Amino acid sequence: MGFQTPLYELSEYLKWTTSGKIQLPDFQRGYKWEDERIRQLLVTILRGHPLGVVMLLNTGNDQIRFKPRPIEGTSVSDGTTADLLLLDGQQRLTSLTQALTGDGVVRTMDSRGKLMNRRYYIDMQLAVQGEDRIDEAVLSVPGDGIERTNFGKDIVRDVSTPEKEQAGGLFPVRLLFGDAMSWLFGLDDRELAKRFNADILKPAGSYNIPAIELGRDTSKSAVATVFEKVNVGGLPLNVFELLTATFAGDAAYFAEHGTDFRLNDDWKESKAKFVPYPVLAGLENTDFLQAVTLLATRKRNLADTSTRPPAISAKREDVLKLTLDEYLEWVGPLREAFIWASDFLADRHIFDTRFLPYPKQLVPLAAIRVVMGSDADLFGPREKLVRWFWCGILGELYGGAIETRFVRDLEQVPAWARGLESAATPNSVNDATFVESRLHSLRTRQAAAYKGIYALLLGNEARDWMEDKALDKVQYVSLAVDIHHIFPKKWCNDNKIDDEHRESVVNKTAISAVTNRTIGGAAPSAYLAQIEKKAQIGSAKLDELVEAHLVPAAHLRSNDFDAYFVERRSRLCDMVEKAMGKAVPRDVGHDAGEDSAQFQLAEIEELPEEAE
Repeated sequence: MGFQTPLYELSEYLKWTTSGKIQLPDFQRGYKWEDERIRQLLVTILRGHPLGVVMLLNTGNDQIRFKPRPIEGTSVSDGTTADLLLLDGQQRLTSLTQALTGDGVVRTMDSRGKLMNRRYYIDMQLAVQGEDRIDEAVLSVPGDGIERTNFGKDIVRDVSTPEKEQAGGLFPVRLLFGDAMSWLFGLDDRELAKRFNADILKPAGSYNIPAIELGRDTSKSAVATVFEKVNVGGLPLNVFELLTATFAGDAAYFAEHGTDFRLNDDWKESKAKFVPYPVLAGLENTDFLQAVTLLATRKRNLADTSTRPPAISAKREDVLKLTLDEYLEWVGPLREAFIWASDFLADRHIFDTRFLPYPKQLVPLAAIRVVMGSDADLFGPREKLVRWFWCGILGELYGGAIETRFVRDLEQVPAWARGLESAATPNSVNDATFVESRLHSLRTRQAAAYKGIYALLLGNEARDWMEDKALDKVQYVSLAVDIHHIFPKKWCNDNKIDDEHRESVVNKTAISAVTNRTIGGAAPSAYLAQIEKKAQIGSAKLDELVEAHLVPAAHLRSNDFDAYFVERRSRLCDMVEKAMGKAVPRDVGHDAGEDSAQFQLAEIEELPEEAE
């Protein structure tokens, strides 16, 4: 990646932005600077202080065809070819272009975000007194040049015409690089005009701004990396914005359709299709692109007959190599696959994003569905997909660097799930481990395994303890189901139960808001009697409902927390073993300890308050 570091005069930048020689790549976000920041920018220039570098990218790069768009506030014609794309310095050059050219009106906002138009002036008498007075000398006035008070009734300053500007001794910065001399000739105070020209206009006229100019050989990946390094004042750039600009510049698509492809609009269409499925609400555009990349690179890999075919990948640099044709090939199948994934999750009793263990696991799940097609719904393959799914969650495998795991999942899971003899057990199944002591440190929804156990309990044909309703997708929302303490927090505190045992997932289950209010802070023996009375239910039936949550009813009725905890912990381990298809080592009390800190989850979850 070659680059240069030229020094250009501000006047040249203004010529280039207004002519379209410098434009923005389409991934750049909109202009958003506040009025005071613009005023301070002008102060910086008039003082001759540096305002930082700008970063430019030479166009004509075969690897990068970003669609350009003009600097906001200019009148550059559509289709004007850009020689340079502005990667960093958008807010500064847009502010200066609007303030220093044309009518000088800047479309800005106040400190509260209220949109407004402003013009900027220099109080000549103050400015010529020296650098210390420049800040005071630079003024911001309404876009029409008239300042009003008393709800617009009284005019306190009027510079709406050149004559009024001259009479007030306020020089419009729009003429700083324009026909300043003609304006100065209209002043009565010739000496002031002469000093202002010498002390202010001439120094400003030669103001320089350094640039980092990237060569034509710069890759998209390098653009993204460099942009993030220098764009410290803005939002981080992601691959979606880069591909938005790249796809918009696809000449073949334009030739066929007569319009540019708008990736953002296409993503909005995808999101609209996902609206009926709450569990997909957190799916990000970059997640979708990773799934596309997995499938596109897999196709390349399978089509290559060389000894070193291109790798299947979900890495950022490979997402950036996606072509529009590849995206269009996979967008439809993946939309269907993500919707399929939401049904797959609902069958696992995961209904919304709040209890979705790993949102990123949706990426390989959807890609696997595309590869497997309807085979993913057959009993045998489905059973294996479910096992792979729970191994990833309960083994907590998707919390760190996950791109490589995505690839291994796509490479290994479909053949294994189909039962092919040559298929080995996937890494994600082999790598997954869960130990008994982990139940002690699972205390909050921050942990994927915590959410996984919650979902498994819902799937154990669990019903509410008061209302005869299953805790399924239909009743989940109406019942306001959440996870609550079984031995209430107040009772635990009164009976000196330590935080580790009180807040462990072993002491929690899914129940409705009504049931939780009935439980309150009472002893289990007391609240079970209250539930029987209110729900008009017999003890045996209630015990049956409680046992479906893997809660030992006898220990609950005797308020025996210690016996309850040991028995339920064992039952939860059995449940995890069944889901993962492998043994759970029972390490509590065998020198393994119950070290919650190793998982960095020592904080206690704030559950809904229990009624006293």
